[in-house]
Amino acid sequence: MAPEAAGGRVRIAPAKINLALHVTGRRPDGYHALDTLAVFASEGDRLAVGPAGDRLALTVEGPFSALAPAGEDNLVIRAARSLAAALGRPAEAAIRLEKNLPAGAGFGGGSADAAAALLALNDLWAAALPGEELAALALGLGADVPMCLAGRALRARGVGERLAALGSWPALPVVLVWPGRTVA
Repeated sequence: MAPEAAGGRVRIAPAKINLALHVTGRRPDGYHALDTLAVFASEGDRLAVGPAGDRLALTVEGPFSALAPAGEDNLVIRAARSLAAALGRPAEAAIRLEKNLPAGAGFGGGSADAAAALLALNDLWAAALPGEELAALALGLGADVPMCLAGRALRARGVGERLAALGSWPALPVVLVWPGRTVA
């Protein structure tokens, strides 16, 4: 059965576009300190989650599926396990990820997928975990995940965890180009 059937949830994991990115330093843990303005495209990967009995299963499909890991290294699986652990419940879900964004292209695809998984599973599992707790889990998955969890025009500082919404932002035409190799 498809994950979106039988009470499942579907989320778009939109491409993250940095309109301005200033690296302000390097931290002892290897992360770069930054100051960035980011917006999100209307297009991206598509994530569907649904009940799966007593297992956690991820299927990766789509034009860029060959570039994305399907196992435990995928941020979607890590997000599901992180949320389940925070809730004290088993990680049980069928997840289908349609990769429309190339991995490592600098569009935040994996981070957006992890954020979409946190939101969709929080809803599927009727957890109602508050936004601050989801943001803490998101940061544990990667520096871009909190930005992608917010999913709106914002300014991010630190490693990406200090977020400030930019309010309403006009629609902008954007052309995303991928050179056929990883850049992020």
